[in-house]
Amino acid sequence: MERDERPPSGGGGGGGSAGFLEPPAALPPPPRNGFCQDELPELDPGTISVPDDRAEQRTCLICGDRATGLHYGIISCEGCKGFFKRSICNKRVYRCSRDKNCVMSRKQRNRCQYCRLLKCLQMGMNRKAIREDGMPGGRNKSIGPVQISEEEIERIMSGQEFEEEANHWSNHGDSDHSSPGNRASESNQPSPGSTLSSSRSVELNGFMAFREQYMGMSVPPHYQYIPHLFSYSAHSPLLPPQARSLDPQSYSLIHQLVSAEDLEPLGTPMLIEDGYAVTQAELFALLCRLADELLFRQIAWIKKLPFFCELSIKDYTCLLSSTWQELILLSSLTVYSKQIFGELADVTAKYSPSDEELHRFSDEGMEVIERLIYLYHKFHQLKVSNEEYACMKAINFLNQDIRGLTSASQLEQLNKRYWYICQDFTEYKYTHQPNRFPDLMMCLPEIRYIAGKMVNVPLEQLPLLFKVVLHSCKTSVGKE
Repeated sequence: MERDERPPSGGGGGGGSAGFLEPPAALPPPPRNGFCQDELPELDPGTISVPDDRAEQRTCLICGDRATGLHYGIISCEGCKGFFKRSICNKRVYRCSRDKNCVMSRKQRNRCQYCRLLKCLQMGMNRKAIREDGMPGGRNKSIGPVQISEEEIERIMSGQEFEEEANHWSNHGDSDHSSPGNRASESNQPSPGSTLSSSRSVELNGFMAFREQYMGMSVPPHYQYIPHLFSYSAHSPLLPPQARSLDPQSYSLIHQLVSAEDLEPLGTPMLIEDGYAVTQAELFALLCRLADELLFRQIAWIKKLPFFCELSIKDYTCLLSSTWQELILLSSLTVYSKQIFGELADVTAKYSPSDEELHRFSDEGMEVIERLIYLYHKFHQLKVSNEEYACMKAINFLNQDIRGLTSASQLEQLNKRYWYICQDFTEYKYTHQPNRFPDLMMCLPEIRYIAGKMVNVPLEQLPLLFKVVLHSCKTSVGKE
């Protein structure tokens, strides 16, 4: 069953703020079950999808997946866009175990990183556009595809060009660290091997135990899916900020953003009777109900934003339709994480998947699991404040690259405003964490990527996916 990446359509969305995206009609209650509230909604596919709008669908020139726009000069999907950026920014050098001619498709693109990067370069992905893409407000639209020689491609693939660039900057210095985007793009990231052998081996202990318990097999030592969040070495070019006061305007706008948030605990009951075995249908119904409540909170949030009167209802509807899953994921990993990774984890512990569910679990679902576990630990390490969460949410929401917007330039200015406000706050509040702001910002593309991937996970696999993620995260954090 396919799902669209947009929220359930509610009441009128274009007549004014009062009728903006009203919640859909309540779902009929199912029979009584083991949950401590009598009513949990049955699954109704019509409430979680809307008609497709794919008449002009384009495909990624790298892997053939659905393209989301012009990225670094060529038409590509979010996955290949992110892969290319990570590879170039982090000076990755890959190896192909075959003949350097591996097939690139949506399902096989993760099997050989060498051939994937090679095809990105051969198709004309522009490395110079990455620096522009790091700027608040998006890419430099004038930068198009480039054709480079086979010799230059070989220098990039072998890492020779990266070494020469590093020598150049060590001798001459980098004169451009002024923008937040450049700070994030110039970071260093540990190699896949070091990531697997250190932090991820600890973080996935819970998942390993789960897999061994239910499937009778250990987790392979290496997955082709490795979540990449940018981290910063001790030799980062960022300098510790000087002690200073927070700009009064920044304080005021951040206060308005936080005031717009509903930070009260979620009202959906997640209590379960002792000894009750939760079925797949019951767990799925609970997940749907939680998603409904989180979505309704995002709709209410929009109406309280300090810039609500600056944009049209059409643009707000377009933005929410494209980002609602990302907003829900961000809130679940931050302000509502205690309930999600506490109470909901206890409910999922009462659900035992069948052998068929375990063996039919998709590779795409496995990638989502790994990335979610890694991202959870990243947020757990950062301990994101309410102020930072509110800024991150606004920055992610104000995405001027979404198709169908009528005020893209205005959105770009708003995005820049809250980008710099967030930077101002983090550098003021966390003086001894100079890398904190870029760490936070580099979580946003990962959230977008995971949210996009979850759309492709079959609905019937979501209960198992949540059980594995929550079990793994709760287990590993409990051992800390």
